[in-house]
Amino acid sequence: MSRKHKERPEPESLGLPSGGVDTHAHLDAENYEMGLTTVLERARASGLSRIGNVFLGPDAYLEHRALFADRLEVFFLLAEHPNDTAGFDDARAQRLLDCLRSDPRIRAVGETGLDFYWKDVTPEEQERAFRRHLELARQTDLPPVIHCREAEARTLAVLDDMGFRDRPLLWHCFGGDDALAREILSRGWHVSVPGTVTYARNEPLRAAVARIPADRLVLETDCPYLTPEPWRGKQNHPALVGFTAVAVAGLRGVPVEELWALCADNAGRFFGL
Repeated sequence: MSRKHKERPEPESLGLPSGGVDTHAHLDAENYEMGLTTVLERARASGLSRIGNVFLGPDAYLEHRALFADRLEVFFLLAEHPNDTAGFDDARAQRLLDCLRSDPRIRAVGETGLDFYWKDVTPEEQERAFRRHLELARQTDLPPVIHCREAEARTLAVLDDMGFRDRPLLWHCFGGDDALAREILSRGWHVSVPGTVTYARNEPLRAAVARIPADRLVLETDCPYLTPEPWRGKQNHPALVGFTAVAVAGLRGVPVEELWALCADNAGRFFGL
């Protein structure tokens, strides 16, 4: 017997109004199957008005920023990913600082943090680089956007030690439970929800997202990764954030259009869009 074909509605069919924000996308580093122009056109047709492109280091920023010269709907985030911070030194910190100061389209220092899942860079090297990134965030008055994987306790400890409680900060790609959400929210920070919230077996995340205060919540794709249902298994792209919005709205018991506008307003205030 043949397997039943899985229906995959297109994101344009959701009918979401313009104004939406995907706060975290990797548009410059991947060869998108449909091409960058089509990716951005489909994002607009699906209700997105702003997309945050994350440059993973000065080399990526300097090489790829021209891709978005005429795409002013794209704003920028810039940092060295924790898995790329081996040997991070004063010269690299200064180069990053020069880039952060050079371009008003850069709205955050990110993604930066700790990732103890991968073993390419030691925890000690990652933490030294993380602390330098947080210093740069202070110097430039830009908010940090945090990457954390299997390093929650240490990430929170570093942020507390560096004095970031009650400062603008976004916890990127939140995948935790209610306990972690409480730790983040008690410090006055924002939470960014990825497409994994659409996965039915991800019940701790879904329960936590249902209770995050409305004024602390934003949406992201982290594309081309973490594709939401019903497109899981295919390459992620910004337009698909609409399915994440539908899932989050359902968990919170609000109309998706209301959730869409709320998260966009939160992102606008956080990034100064």
